[in-house]
Amino acid sequence: MKAIVYERHGGVEELELRDVPEPIPGEGEALVRVRAAGLNGFDPMMLAGATGLRVPLPMIPCGDAAGEIVGFGAGEGDPGAAEDGDDAPTGFAIGDRVLIDPSIPGRGMFGEAIPGTCREVIAVPVGNLVPIPEGVSFARAAAIPVAYGTALHMIEDRGHVRAGEKVLVLGATGGVGCGCVQLAKRAGAEVATCGRGAFKLERLRALGADHVIDTAEEVFAEAVRGLWGRPRYHGEAGGADVIVNYVGGDTWAPSLTALARGGRMLTCGATAGHDPRTDIRYLWSFEQTIIGSDGWTREGLVRLLAWAADGSLVPVVHAERPIEETAAAMQELIDRDVFGKSIIVPGAAA
Repeated sequence: MKAIVYERHGGVEELELRDVPEPIPGEGEALVRVRAAGLNGFDPMMLAGATGLRVPLPMIPCGDAAGEIVGFGAGEGDPGAAEDGDDAPTGFAIGDRVLIDPSIPGRGMFGEAIPGTCREVIAVPVGNLVPIPEGVSFARAAAIPVAYGTALHMIEDRGHVRAGEKVLVLGATGGVGCGCVQLAKRAGAEVATCGRGAFKLERLRALGADHVIDTAEEVFAEAVRGLWGRPRYHGEAGGADVIVNYVGGDTWAPSLTALARGGRMLTCGATAGHDPRTDIRYLWSFEQTIIGSDGWTREGLVRLLAWAADGSLVPVVHAERPIEETAAAMQELIDRDVFGKSIIVPGAAA
């Protein structure tokens, strides 16, 4: 089978399309033909060796994937029955369309601790499979787990964003950012977004953002105070009720100055630096809360797929590319020329 592999850290020149052995599913596993794999912001960081995590090399990138079951390992029922289309005891059958939950308990995540999904076939624990409803394409499904699953857990489970609240999303043009914008709007919030580039800003408006801040032209904290007023100790409230900041770095300290009294800062990462300068006086003076959020839940993935099926949520896909163009897609991600999720299509021209 074909797979994208890198054996050492560096740039996209390290990505190589290779023939590798097809995996053999073990007990409790299914063999899935990958029809769509999703690139994420962590993929260039893993490739560059910039995360501080130990990466087992050689590595295959991508965490997200959607496809169809083509086999089962030992302990997953009579292979003959499954091949005839009958349900295996797992509740799945050969030919079922499935989404792969990228995180395997006790082993880690595809593309980080485990060779990823940018390949034609992958063996996955059956417990990590989620049925894809009718009407949801493989590409839309593959856009969901890391980006939208993370956004849902952060916006709803951890952040408890409510109707009428004022929400600022930094890094709004990436996969997680698009998800946060859509889900905050779904909750009934008034949403301001940050981004650069005319096409990205227009896409944010089309996505439903109430306010778009061009960070190439404006200082975002000042823009927020212009929109919603200055946070105050007493009297009329100002500032954002919720700020989604998984950028970190130089954006962290200014975010606190734009956060309302009693406001909540949500974070699930630090793409621009994990050790920022801060001023903790804002935390006690304005009784602000910083809330960490990590990953997603299976129940969340099921809900997101249901919303995608009924059309109430449309996962944003930037582009679909054949596996031969993975390096170009990765470079586009590095250059921040992506809006939403980049999808790789193994085994067929996109």
